[in-house]
This record gives sequence, structure tokens and C-alpha cells, in this order.
Amino acid sequence: MSGLLRLVPDGPEPAHDLAAAPAAARSRPRPRWAADPVDALAEELAEVCAVAVHPDEIAAVLEADGLTGEQITERYGRADAFELAAELYARVPRSHPEPGPRPDPWKVSPGRFVLRALVFTLPGFGYSLAAPLMAGGRDGYGLPQGTAGLVVSALVAWAWNQALAHRAYLRLATGGRTAAARCLQWGAPLGALLAATSAAALPGLAGVTAFAAGQALYLAAATVLLVLGRERLLLLTLAPTAAGGAALLVVQPPGAVRTGLLLATAGGVLGTAAYEILRARREGKPPEQPALSPLASVPYGLFGLGCGVLTTLAALGDVLRRTPGATTAGAAVIALTLSMGVAEWLLYRCRGTALAALARSTTTAGLKLGAARILALCVAAYLAALAVLDLATGALWPDGPPVTAARTAALLALGAVLWTGLLLQAFGVAWTPALLCLGAAGAEAAALALRLSAPVATQLAVCTAAAAGLLAAATALLSRITTHR
Repeated sequence: MSGLLRLVPDGPEPAHDLAAAPAAARSRPRPRWAADPVDALAEELAEVCAVAVHPDEIAAVLEADGLTGEQITERYGRADAFELAAELYARVPRSHPEPGPRPDPWKVSPGRFVLRALVFTLPGFGYSLAAPLMAGGRDGYGLPQGTAGLVVSALVAWAWNQALAHRAYLRLATGGRTAAARCLQWGAPLGALLAATSAAALPGLAGVTAFAAGQALYLAAATVLLVLGRERLLLLTLAPTAAGGAALLVVQPPGAVRTGLLLATAGGVLGTAAYEILRARREGKPPEQPALSPLASVPYGLFGLGCGVLTTLAALGDVLRRTPGATTAGAAVIALTLSMGVAEWLLYRCRGTALAALARSTTTAGLKLGAARILALCVAAYLAALAVLDLATGALWPDGPPVTAARTAALLALGAVLWTGLLLQAFGVAWTPALLCLGAAGAEAAALALRLSAPVATQLAVCTAAAAGLLAAATALLSRITTHR
């Protein structure tokens, strides 16, 4: 890069290299024609001033040379180093050499994220296999009795596992797999217990309650495997459910077969997660761990809760509003979960291209413009992929609501909220996406309860507003040099 690269610690030239002007150039006597000694100083520091992006860089060089405030006032007639640096910055034209090639630390293989997209999506077949468990009485919305418990259980598990994954990843970074396993061995069972208990606390069919308990156990075990980097093993444990879901396209297996396939997946993922925890614990004693505040992972859990509520309302909004002929929008949820693989890959690409833009920038305005362009391209790429997936799943889901422009636009607005929130979290900004997502979820729920407008229109308006706020925060974040260190 030019000047900005010198502010990045891992760049080819550290910050103090600005002071590395040739000693001979710095010791030249002041020319006779220089009426103002600042002219002579500008000539001496020409190389330093030409590549500086901000006057503070020049001020740092002046201070490193040992110039005191009194000396600056006496020799150059300026109040301090900052005033003198600003004048030098203004006098010397910018001249930034082209940066050399540098490796992209965020370059990853897309295949990994295809795998993650599958393990995010295949559990959805479990709901189809569990249909006999949900046969029986219906509630006031035409849903199986106990659906409320199933939804509440899923939301509790979603929020808890988001927070647990964040905490475990912190332990993984500071203490390795052993430290992460210690965190997961207590956190995962506790989360499963809370989610299963929340389902059992609400009235419903015994089969729905049992399925909710199995779902809670699966989500806890899947969190363990994902944090420990065992996506392939998780995919293998999902093979029975995936095979059963594929079989449903041509035949209707007996209830006992369906239940057996679900139990095989649940037992497989639980056994695999327990084995991986024991294996990681045997790798050795972790180093001394820094203290973590119990509140550090709270915003990540709240973000998960907000996303869960928004996704639930996108799927069940029409049914909960008792719209005539309404059905659940399962295709939209499948498209959203499938798109998470693309979303994660684009998060890496956004960070890598933002770092490259930093290397090419020569002014603060240029960095801001480059960051905004990269963010816009990544969001557009994700939304394009989500739109294609929505059309594809809608065509394969004939019993769902028709795919219209309004529904697609509302889904894209929700997708923009989720992706931008994940981007902010990747940079360690957690409270902003958590509060905006919770606010959006609360606004949609309130509009649904008050029957203010159609759920699709509400989702489009609320998620668009939330996405705009998140995009503004992300643009400001990517425009700061310190973000990319």
C-alpha cells in the first residue's frame, strides 16, 4: 500500500519506518535561499512527508527526532509538533509508491462453506420425518398442539448456543481445543436442559414435546462439533435423517422407520460430540486462561434470539395472523439456512478485500469509499444467492405460499439483517447488531399482535430499516484503519 499500509502492524513496513529517511538527507545544512526554516525542514523530510497519509505521522517522526515544543517554537515559530507537522503535510505533495503483493490472510476454500451449508440445512428433514409425532389435535392457529413449546424451545436453544459458541471460540483462541472442550462439556448439556424444559413447560402433544427434547439435544451436540471443527463428522451423523428426507419424496415410510431414523441421528450426534470432547480434553492441560466476564457473550446470545424470532415470524407470520388459506413459509426458511454457507464465505471475502483496499488507499476518503464499495458488493452477492435459493426452494415446495416479489423482497431484507449483523460480530462489534435485531423482532411481533399490516409488508419495512442501520454501522467500522489490524 501506500501511506495507510504503514499503520498496519502486519504490513511489510512498520510504523516507525517513516522515520527511516536517509541520514545524509536529514543532516544536510539549511540552504541559503531558505528564508523560512520550515522550507529547509520540508526538504529534509520530503520522503517522509510525501508518503504520510495524515499529519500525525509526521508529528510522530518529529517527536522521535527529539524535537521539543520549546525547540519547535524557537527554531520554526510554530506552537507545537502538530502545527508544524500540519504545515509540512500541506507543503509537500503526496507521492505514494505502489504496494507490493501481499498474501490474503482471509483466503479460504469455498468447499468448507458448502459443507457448512449442508449441515445447517439437512436437520430440516427432521420436521418432515417427525410428522406422525405431530398428528392429533390442533391449536387455534391450525398448528399441531405443542407447536408453541417447540418454537420456544428452538428459540432458547438458538440464543443459548450462539452465546456458548462465542465463549467456546474465545477459549479455543486462548487455550486451544482443551480449553474449548472444558467450556462446551458444561455449557452444551445445560443449554439442552433449558431448551427441553421450556418445551415441556407448555401444554402440547407428547410426541411434539419429545421431538422438541431431541431437537434441543441435537442443537447442543451440533454446537460442540462445529466449534471443534468437526463439520464432516456432523454431516455423517445427519445421514439417517437426510436419507429419510430423500425417501419421503417417493414413498411414505412407516412411523417406526421415521422414528428410528431420527433416533439414529440424535444418538450419533450425541455420541460423536461426547467423544470429541473427551478427545480434546486428553490433548493436554490448557495454559492459564484469562478471566472472561459472564456478560461478554450475552450480546451474541441476544443476537441469536432476535434472528430466531425474525426467522420464526417469516415462516409463521401469515398463520399466526390467521390469514385465510395461510400456510407456513418453509421454503423461505430452507433458502435462508442454505444461504448461510454463502454468507460465511462472503464474510471472509469481505475481510480480505477490505484489507486489500486498505493497502491501495492513499487518503482517508479513499479508504471510506473503498470500504463502502466492498460492503455493497458483498451484500449484493449474498442477496443474489439468497434470491436464487428462494426461487429454487419455492419451486420444490408446492404446498407453501407462492413466491412473489413482495415475499422475496422481505426475505432479502431479512437476509441483509442477518449477514450484516454477522459481519459486525466478526469484527467484535456485538451490541449494535444485538439491539437492532431485538428491536426489529419486537417491532414485528407488536405489529402482528396489533394486526397493523400484512406480515410480509411488516417484515419488509422493519428489516429494511434494521438493515440500513447495520449497514451504516458496518461502513463506519470498515472505514477505520484500526479495524483491520
